[in-house]
Amino acid sequence: MTDCKVAPSILSGDFANMGKTVRDTQSWGADYIHFDVMDGVYVPNLTFGMPMCKAIRPYTTLPIDAHLMIVEPEKYVEQFCDCGADIVTFHPEASKCPGEALDAIHAKGKRAGLVLNPDKGVELIAPYMDRVDIIVLMGVFPGFGGQKFIPSVLDKIAQVDAMIKESGREIELELDGGVTEQNAQQMRELGVNVLVGGSSVFKSADPAQTIKILRG
Repeated sequence: MTDCKVAPSILSGDFANMGKTVRDTQSWGADYIHFDVMDGVYVPNLTFGMPMCKAIRPYTTLPIDAHLMIVEPEKYVEQFCDCGADIVTFHPEASKCPGEALDAIHAKGKRAGLVLNPDKGVELIAPYMDRVDIIVLMGVFPGFGGQKFIPSVLDKIAQVDAMIKESGREIELELDGGVTEQNAQQMRELGVNVLVGGSSVFKSADPAQTIKILRG
């Protein structure tokens, strides 16, 4: 698999120096800035929201990949677009109207996508294959960084890769959670073309080299 992108998750970065974290991430050769939004309801953790997205925007020219782990994301997708997100993804089961939320993101001129947790089936995204630009598969249960990859997700990667090929559309397949230098090649070979690296990047002695290894 070639042309794999790497999206370091600043959830693993330095919260006291987020501007520098974002600037460093770009200098290391990242392709996207992965921005994890958690509301303490959909997932048992709180992170950051629109103000932080707006604050980091001037520090990078890279696309900001906003992953909304929140209930009723349709209420907020447009605001994240306005605050500088270039890609906005959310969990379909958390939304009352996934299709309308996807359309709202597109209406802002941004890329839209859906996210599947390890215990959710592909039937949740099947009705929207004609509307998504990116599909994110969680390699762990969302909420906290540093978890180990759940092996059962491998079958889902293959399933979604087949769905993307069948759609005939250019849809990115992103893997978020449990990504390491050791398993990245296997993920790329299965069809993943965006890898989210959190602790694997930010805890690396050489983040730029880690990003190169993840990219392949």
